[in-house]
Amino acid sequence: MDSVEKTAHRSEHKSRKFLKSLIRKQPQELLLVMGTGVSAAVAPGIPALCSWRSCIEAVIEAAEQLEVLHPGDVAEFRRKVTKDRDLLVVAHDLIRKMSPRTGDTKPNFFQDCLMEVFDDLERHIQNPLVLQSILSLMERGAMVLTTNYDNLLEIFGQQQSKPMESLDLKDKTKVLQWARGHIRYGVLHIHGLYTDPCGMVLDPSGYKDVTQDPEVMEVLQNLYRTKSFLFVGCGETLRDQIFQALFLYSVPNRVDLEHYMVVLKESEDHFFKHQADMLLHGIKVVSYGDCFDYFPAYVQDLASQICQQPSPDAERVDSTTSLGKAALDFRSLSSACTGSRCLPAAPSLTVTGIPPGTHSLSCAEMTHSSAFMKGWQMQPIPWGAQLRQTRAPPAA
Repeated sequence: MDSVEKTAHRSEHKSRKFLKSLIRKQPQELLLVMGTGVSAAVAPGIPALCSWRSCIEAVIEAAEQLEVLHPGDVAEFRRKVTKDRDLLVVAHDLIRKMSPRTGDTKPNFFQDCLMEVFDDLERHIQNPLVLQSILSLMERGAMVLTTNYDNLLEIFGQQQSKPMESLDLKDKTKVLQWARGHIRYGVLHIHGLYTDPCGMVLDPSGYKDVTQDPEVMEVLQNLYRTKSFLFVGCGETLRDQIFQALFLYSVPNRVDLEHYMVVLKESEDHFFKHQADMLLHGIKVVSYGDCFDYFPAYVQDLASQICQQPSPDAERVDSTTSLGKAALDFRSLSSACTGSRCLPAAPSLTVTGIPPGTHSLSCAEMTHSSAFMKGWQMQPIPWGAQLRQTRAPPAA
């Protein structure tokens, strides 16, 4: 691609529009689903993070080097990876082959292979832009789950002094806390994490305890009913049997939902067919462009647009509270002012703190409030006291 074409592509990317229905969401209305595309953008130096195919190939290579898979099986799995379209089935077969014959998924050699593949991840973070964007949404209340085995987001978040926590579906207590919004910086790994052999599962049968637990299934399905899922870096996620069991096929009236998927537009025909198919699941498919290099900047711009949305809670003023009444008085006085002349006998406002549960004004709101009109007096604000409105003493 010559420089003129690159310039044209960059210009087209910069002018790309976002769906208003998406960017007007509050962060706390979103649940981000991270796929392999996120890891591939962040750590391109690890081929196993680039796609399911690359991950399986790397695991097979590690299994051969560690001698935990028969040479005949190595050759057979390499053939399957090359020819089979359904890579998730190949992955399921691979983990079974390296697991006890009893069908128990732990202990197994698959985890050892993943540890070999994902060794020393923090050194491989080259482009943290996507992680920073996701973290900014988490700070404002967005939830995150992933089908990835790596913990790149948690590593990056800890580097930013965030109390990140990796969760898997085996820990019911933690899953319930996360699903109810009590673990802000929790990342749910629905396939488990490579560092925890007990929590790693590829086969849905490994989650029988979860899928047969009505309390857990109810809180998870409630997320799909009440949150807008935003799929980023996801290619095969909707064909993932575990994701299907937890969300996709367990929630009725899917067409009434509103979820979003950000994808690479490899071809016009495939993209628009995929877009039409996903609408049947209540998922709006949008493109970040026809080049993977556009993905990080797109996610950054998207997160920035969402984070800039004003919070309804910050703008809402309850007229039944003392502060709400004062704010309404301020607005009335403001509309009555002309130039430097205001209504006489305006009360002064004494602010000595905000008790728990009381509506509060942000610094920006207080600065722009009519409370700072001429004739109003603001006393210093000692932290932690009460807010009360008093009348100015009558003139002598």
